[in-house]
Amino acid sequence: MTRRFIAACLQMRSGRDPLVNRDAAVTLAREAAAQGASFVQTPEMTSLVERERSALFAKVGPQETDATVNALREVARERRIVVQIGSVAVAEGDRIANRAILIDAEGEVVATYDKIHLFDVDLPNGERWRESATYAGGNEATLVETPWGWLGLTICYDVRFPALYRALAKAGASFLSAPACFTKQTGEAHWHILHRARAIETGAFMISAAQGGLHEDGRETYGHSIIVDPWGRVLAEGGTEPGVILAEIDPALVGEARARIPALRHGRPFEVVRAALSEDAPRAATA
Repeated sequence: MTRRFIAACLQMRSGRDPLVNRDAAVTLAREAAAQGASFVQTPEMTSLVERERSALFAKVGPQETDATVNALREVARERRIVVQIGSVAVAEGDRIANRAILIDAEGEVVATYDKIHLFDVDLPNGERWRESATYAGGNEATLVETPWGWLGLTICYDVRFPALYRALAKAGASFLSAPACFTKQTGEAHWHILHRARAIETGAFMISAAQGGLHEDGRETYGHSIIVDPWGRVLAEGGTEPGVILAEIDPALVGEARARIPALRHGRPFEVVRAALSEDAPRAATA
């Protein structure tokens, strides 16, 4: 039987200085390890939250030389923990990859994932986001083996696309993650229900670290880093301030939830057909 372990989400408020953000992530990762965590996850855009395009490109380089990646590789090696960097911005030609990175307890990068779904929306409060103008979307889902089972890597806006999570779960994922930089407005409306829904639908744990609070570039993020069990129960949750949240993860709960509700096995192929009322059909009376 796979052993239990302590998972930690590092809630951050990353700003415009990558080295300051690096130091904050390292401090929180060491704090989580000191509290017994063997799996530590940082939020989306750990190393830099910068909405001004030219400033973003000036501060971003290759993954191999990224200061935050290399510092967290050292922490993983030093503390013998698995570290999931929720994402860092990585230079990819004339665009940037929003990349998740999984580091093993030897400090080696064993898997990466580039965010598939890009956040291009106009919000009712006037906020306008066009990630596709700056970021290159990925086209491959990533599943990585950990000492406790398979982990599916996703990022932020991906959480609104349940087919991705179902595919990862059917491929073997017991743990799913959507580390985020969720806006305050959308987070207040949907963060909790989306995470609980993805956990329930797949019978998997959802583990998602988040950015929270008012950032240097003016954006405000929701925070509320969250860990949800396969039955949809919230095991741990943050607020809006930086810090560490922890929960004990029992991988056996995955099998139990999937045995009780075997939805992953019950999916069937289907076609969508269209039907329409004829123009002669009776209609409701109007005043």
